Amino acid sequence: MTLLQKEYNDVAYISGPLLFVNAASDLAYGAIVNIKDGTGKLRGGQVISVTDQNAVIQVFEETRGLDLATASVSLVEDVARLGVSKEMIGRRFDGLGRPIDGLPAVVAEKRLSINGQAMNPTARAKPEEFIQTGISTIDVNTSLIRGQKLPIFSGSGLPHNELAAQIARQAKVPGHEGDFAVVFAAMGLTQREVSFFTQEFERTGALARSVLFLNRADDPAVERLLTPRMALTTAEYLAFEHGYHVLVILTDLTNYCEALREIGGAREEIPGRRGFPGYMYTDLASLYERAGVVQGKPGSVTQIPILSMPDDDITHPIPDLTGYITEGQIVVDRTLNAKGVFPPINPLPSLSRLQGNGIGKGKTRADHKNVSDQLFAAYANGLDLRKLVAITGEDALTDTDKLYLRFADDFEQYFIGQGDQDRSIDDSLTVAWGILSKLPQSQLTRLSKDSIDKFYGEKMDEMWRGGRNMSM
Repeated sequence: MTLLQKEYNDVAYISGPLLFVNAASDLAYGAIVNIKDGTGKLRGGQVISVTDQNAVIQVFEETRGLDLATASVSLVEDVARLGVSKEMIGRRFDGLGRPIDGLPAVVAEKRLSINGQAMNPTARAKPEEFIQTGISTIDVNTSLIRGQKLPIFSGSGLPHNELAAQIARQAKVPGHEGDFAVVFAAMGLTQREVSFFTQEFERTGALARSVLFLNRADDPAVERLLTPRMALTTAEYLAFEHGYHVLVILTDLTNYCEALREIGGAREEIPGRRGFPGYMYTDLASLYERAGVVQGKPGSVTQIPILSMPDDDITHPIPDLTGYITEGQIVVDRTLNAKGVFPPINPLPSLSRLQGNGIGKGKTRADHKNVSDQLFAAYANGLDLRKLVAITGEDALTDTDKLYLRFADDFEQYFIGQGDQDRSIDDSLTVAWGILSKLPQSQLTRLSKDSIDKFYGEKMDEMWRGGRNMSM
């Protein structure tokens, strides 16, 4: 709907990316406007606050050069919308949904509000179908379930971009490969990161089933707030209109929250913890809660938000609030990364609260949960013994203790450190049994006798060890 009927000329003042317009109380919250300067140049903007006195508009581009005396505002759309189509699959867009792949604009089948619609809690179906990422530590220990929101907590300098690209390339719902799509939204990217993601998706063929929204670091902060909503609107359309199982990867939510803080500062809002706005919890929830499975609808939306924790602080407001809203976390570990282990995911602080819903007999494998528990317990024991050895030396250990030390090394080298291999869940469990079989059967207290009789002594094929790990 295009509405170019009324102009608002009383621009009171400009503060950073914000424009304050008097006598514009009839503008609606969320409306999209055009701002015209004295030279006729147009800039886009969105209404973010309306009072009896004025309306506050976020400008999508630079406000430099805008003159209060000549600037005018005109309404374009009553709410921010995105033109969506099934043909968006295989395309690249900027943070505002404009094509950046050199191809024509998408012919929209519908124009949808990017704010989405609240999902009726009574219409939600229980998430209980396994998504295979091809990454052993996630699939076995921190399983992703269709309709879940499972964030990745990383840190500055850690390879979360490479991990995100690997998940986007490998993820699938077994049995529904043809109906699986990835919507990838990246916020605050450097030029190097834009080139990495573009080349990685094209090189591996992942682009053929993906929709990319790439927001650059030098784009306006306001655009960063719209990018994830553009992606989620696309995902909901593909899932609930066309029956796709959509995996949404959002990276980096820290850049999104920094933009939220910047805009809050420009609006002179009273800051909350560490300067972030007090409504950040609500704002993040408006993104995360757009994941789920709806009864009677064949598709689903699953989310993997990725955030880099400032100073590796898991109590920082961004990971802290994210942990309250989502259903677990996958933790990227700096110590493992320093050892050259990739992907450096530490299973001990990681958690998937919905794992039990989507694994086991008839879903993955009957021994899945017990193997996961046994790996967790044995690795934790091995790490405790490493600390002890640093004090007493290895001579003070029993033979069984030394086996646990060796287990911890093998677990990191062969199970966690799979490199860029794409492992099925059966392959991952095979590697797990191969490592567990180096422990005495008497130590495998989390595993049933039937499972031990069937799988104990299982050998890891050389192809699952991988040349990279064999040389370590």
